[in-house]
Amino acid sequence: MIGHQRLTNSEVRQMLKLLSKMDAKISERLLAGGSALSRARQAKLLATVKEIVSTAHTDAAGALSINLDALAVYEGAFQADLFKRIIPVQLETVLPSPYQLKAAVNSRPFQGKLLKDWFTDLEASSFARVRETISMGFTEGRTTAQMVRDLRGTRAGGYKDGILAINRRAAEATVRTAVAHTANAAKSAMFEANADLIKGVQWISTLDGRTSAVCRARDGQVYEPNKGPRPPAHINCRSSTTPILKSWQELGLDLKDAPVSTRSSMDGQVAADLNYNGWLKNKSAAFQDDVLGNAKGKLFRKGGLGMDKFVNRAGREYTLDELKTRESAAWTAAGL
Repeated sequence: MIGHQRLTNSEVRQMLKLLSKMDAKISERLLAGGSALSRARQAKLLATVKEIVSTAHTDAAGALSINLDALAVYEGAFQADLFKRIIPVQLETVLPSPYQLKAAVNSRPFQGKLLKDWFTDLEASSFARVRETISMGFTEGRTTAQMVRDLRGTRAGGYKDGILAINRRAAEATVRTAVAHTANAAKSAMFEANADLIKGVQWISTLDGRTSAVCRARDGQVYEPNKGPRPPAHINCRSSTTPILKSWQELGLDLKDAPVSTRSSMDGQVAADLNYNGWLKNKSAAFQDDVLGNAKGKLFRKGGLGMDKFVNRAGREYTLDELKTRESAAWTAAGL
């Protein structure tokens, strides 16, 4: 996980570096064009800006794709080595080829879109925001300096209140999600190739107060090696998976059970079998309410509702009105 975080941060820095150069070129081109432009000149300016955005995103996506392909191959090899270290005897494991690992990453959709489509949409939305800002500026008679400020933001706001800052945040979220998708898709390919050794794939969510409702609900859930949901469950998802190996007896080995393993949380290392539900129960009521909200916090404490009761099968979080209808007994027990 730490290695993934470092890689993700490195990829984000590289992406933002390229986009910062793009932002500077857009501002420079806009200032050079002047304010009183004819319709034809405005159209030409926007065409130039579109080319700047397209080139920057193509370069950034190309560099990221190369590194993601390398990550897929590395993750597959890492999981294969992990199998060998976990199982203390020689068992035949299957490592998918680099082509198969890359194909798994690029052919599996997440959030309804393929990886390449996320990059395409990122470029399109980035230019759309810039185009709208410039077009509106000309319509309202704003100066180019004012339009540049709208794009870049203000010094007082730390340049985080402009349109380009929105684009950078969207790019960062896409990069972080793409790295998570790549790692998890490669792991899934490895798990599926070794289904004879694995009886399930367990969802592992981050144990802290920022974990989403769907990931809180799925934490600890075990799915068949080639079925069930896989991270990322949403943009900026931090969840991962781990294989549940068949018992030594199921594998035909005369060995004792493996030692108890641990997982990370905001409190440090905790037992591997502790899911989000059990972890949150040990927190204060104030912390529970901060994570779930006051009403859902009471439903959790007094109504006996677990994390899986707050979302539907697709991972959509129920509203309070829906919970009141679905879980009327718990609602009453919680005093709501």
